[in-house]
Amino acid sequence: MKKKDGLVAIFAASLIVAATWMWLTPTGLSHVPDIALKTIDGRTLRLKELRGRPVLLTFWATSCPGCVKEMPHLIDLYNELSGSGFELIGVAMYYDPPNQVLEMARDRQIPYTIALDIDGSAAKGFGNVLLTPTTFLIAPDGTIVQQKIGELDINQVRQRIQSMLNSPSRSIG
Repeated sequence: MKKKDGLVAIFAASLIVAATWMWLTPTGLSHVPDIALKTIDGRTLRLKELRGRPVLLTFWATSCPGCVKEMPHLIDLYNELSGSGFELIGVAMYYDPPNQVLEMARDRQIPYTIALDIDGSAAKGFGNVLLTPTTFLIAPDGTIVQQKIGELDINQVRQRIQSMLNSPSRSIG
């Protein structure tokens, strides 16, 4: 009887893990939602305007240790590849106070675009993002080619972006 109880416990634990993973993982999007982002410098940025270039979009929060740890790597990635057409957008979560976002962007001298998701519509548009960091790598054709919850393998992402930048099929427009 103990063996049967053990198997039932393992099965129940597996179900809980699977349900938690499905609950916390944003739904698998294939194309970028047509949303507009309000940047901290007052611009409105429509994601569809970025077609033709690789885009890394990361949801973050000032209170997220992993997000803060990842920032220097994202800054380096942006500085290295932005001149070739790469775009990086950091989207501050709806619960993050805008003054804290502005202060962190200024203090850390973040060169890439920072947007505020005041009403949570961007997180909702990307499949109800709940955890930070959650990052989406978007190909020039607007398809989402990678989605990651947690810190990125920055070298792997760099290679994928460079591959997109070097692709002869990359079209602007």
